[in-house]
Amino acid sequence: MSRFESAEKAAETLRGPRRRRLTRLPRFRFAWALCVIFAAGCAHHTYQTQAPAQIPAPQPYPAPGAPAPAPAPSAPSGPPPAVERQPAAPGLYVEEGVASWYGVPFNGRRTSNGEIYDMHDMTAAHRTLPFGAMLRVTNLVNGRQTEVRVNDRGPFVANRIIDLSLAAAESIGMIGTGTATVRLEMVAGPNPLEGFFGVQVGAFAVQDNADRLRARLDERYSSVTIVPVSLPNGRFYRVRVGRLPSEAAARALAEQLRASEQFVTFVVRLDE
Repeated sequence: MSRFESAEKAAETLRGPRRRRLTRLPRFRFAWALCVIFAAGCAHHTYQTQAPAQIPAPQPYPAPGAPAPAPAPSAPSGPPPAVERQPAAPGLYVEEGVASWYGVPFNGRRTSNGEIYDMHDMTAAHRTLPFGAMLRVTNLVNGRQTEVRVNDRGPFVANRIIDLSLAAAESIGMIGTGTATVRLEMVAGPNPLEGFFGVQVGAFAVQDNADRLRARLDERYSSVTIVPVSLPNGRFYRVRVGRLPSEAAARALAEQLRASEQFVTFVVRLDE
């Protein structure tokens, strides 16, 4: 028995007795309606309409031969002051959470949008933002900033919101720590509200395990699909549920799947 089959059997044990079968359509409509009512509570990011933060004007150089200005008093020790929570442009996407980074062995492999990943480019992986979105990333620990372009999907690790390239991680000083608390501000790119979204509920190295989970979920949920993906450690089969017209609706479905099935869930943009 593979470790993925063992994990699936353990998950079945934790779930306990089989729950009452629910009809597919009413359950979906209820989750979608609940999300529309409580959309603000479902999201972990915001779409804000505020003026961009003002950038201080550069100071002029002293004239040749003029005495050097007195040095400014040294700043107190400790972390830099918190950056004001302003979006980079009115009405665009703002999100805060934990960032990680990836390099070797992903370098040279294809990203989710078909490009060849170059860890020295300023790029990133995000689960729900559209490909081509340009993001300002601020390290909230040291105040350093960089800009990246979304060209990949991930991270599929709980409590992380973005995977940065090696170059992007270096630019905000998070190589040594491996992760950092960051703020994401979308500065350009396609409309993040458009598109379709689903919920990833599992990834299996053995396709038969993915097929069995899809067959079981097909009895209760709409649009259950399997997406094969090639990773440095082999080929995996991701099981996804739903095809919903908004990220908020997908988050409501994710909460339902967590509560009723005890899945670890990830809301994802459906690119295919």
